[in-house]
Amino acid sequence: MKENETETLTFGYTPAEYGKFKKYGWRFLILYSVLYSALYCVRLNLANAGPEMISGLGFSTADIGILTATLFWSYAVGMLIGGRASEVFGSTRFITISVLASVTVNILFCFTSSLPVMLVLWAVNGLVQAMNWPAGCEVLAEWWPGKSRGFAMGFASAFSGFGQAFATLTVALGLFLFPSMGWRSAFFVPAVFPIVFFMIYILFTKASPEKIGLKAYHEENPEIEKAEAEMRELVQKNGKLYPYKYLLKEGYFVRTLVMHVFCGFSRYGLLTWVPMYFIERFNVDIMEGLFASLALPIGMGIGCLVMPTITDHLQDRMTIIPASSFAAMACLVVLLFLDPRTTVGFLLIEVMLFIAGFFIYAISGILNTIAIDAGGRVFNGTANGLVGFTGYMGAGFQSILYGFIVAHIGWPMLFVSIAGFCALIGGMGLIKRK
Repeated sequence: MKENETETLTFGYTPAEYGKFKKYGWRFLILYSVLYSALYCVRLNLANAGPEMISGLGFSTADIGILTATLFWSYAVGMLIGGRASEVFGSTRFITISVLASVTVNILFCFTSSLPVMLVLWAVNGLVQAMNWPAGCEVLAEWWPGKSRGFAMGFASAFSGFGQAFATLTVALGLFLFPSMGWRSAFFVPAVFPIVFFMIYILFTKASPEKIGLKAYHEENPEIEKAEAEMRELVQKNGKLYPYKYLLKEGYFVRTLVMHVFCGFSRYGLLTWVPMYFIERFNVDIMEGLFASLALPIGMGIGCLVMPTITDHLQDRMTIIPASSFAAMACLVVLLFLDPRTTVGFLLIEVMLFIAGFFIYAISGILNTIAIDAGGRVFNGTANGLVGFTGYMGAGFQSILYGFIVAHIGWPMLFVSIAGFCALIGGMGLIKRK
């Protein structure tokens, strides 16, 4: 095989350069994914600590709903702004600020019992946490070409699913090690993990091939190369905010945003309230409730790893969304959770939680892959910021809505509405992209 043919097969690199490129690509993917999963320990810890805060501070489920909604909405705003800002000011800077600031907020959270102060701190936490994911996706696109990007996005998104389980375990660890601290241990102990993984990440990763003496890779698909070149010209011609206009005039991308709103309702509706459901309806203590709910985020992580990877082999990623399956799985969860006296026992409920998580979060992984494809290497941070914005707007609204529903209507309506949102996602997924 001639040398120029070999370079075509290795994205413009010589075999030696390609080996170095892949080494650093894998290094970034693994270490960033682990770091991002650790950030969930200082984001979702409040939801897991909710029952302890209710008993220790006299808060209601509506209060916990307002607190979690505050983070989701500030996170949404941060994603909307931070996606483009990370492209302009640098991804490494944004990743660093997000980790250090979020850990600081969690430590400060331990020193207050005032709901208004908590609201302010948790809003700040949402803003700084939002800096991380778009910046990480921007770097990911530098190391993973389009032909394998579904796998890479699925891998990183899967670790966010596992991060939800990680967050549950770190809260349980805090309550176990420092029972005298009560709910405060759920904010102090989890803050250790992001710092440790951030130090490892900074030492062993680079933000782009240029940082290790390589040129940027060439896409095998000439249409992608052409599209990225056109994007660069458009940004230079129309200004730094043009990527928003470019993306929002694309019909399939707007549909992706709408689907992600419903995904935010479904995903975080389960994550936020299932631990409390176990505690209230099955009369278990907080530790049992946390561990009983672990099947949900584990299923989410595995679903997000498997489904986006499959899309690498499809011509149209949107056709992979099995709408009827999502709706059916959500309805199964509803049927099991509507009656806590069911004779099927915890085991089948755990299986159903796993299945529901698998399919619901697989949707999110696919939508994130669509976003990174839409923006390419030029402004995928903007694209993922927009997708994250819509998803977390949905997550914020579900906290308020479901906090009210649980307090005043009851648990059955929560699961019925989640099933309805899954059905809407499935119906939209059947619409073929033009």
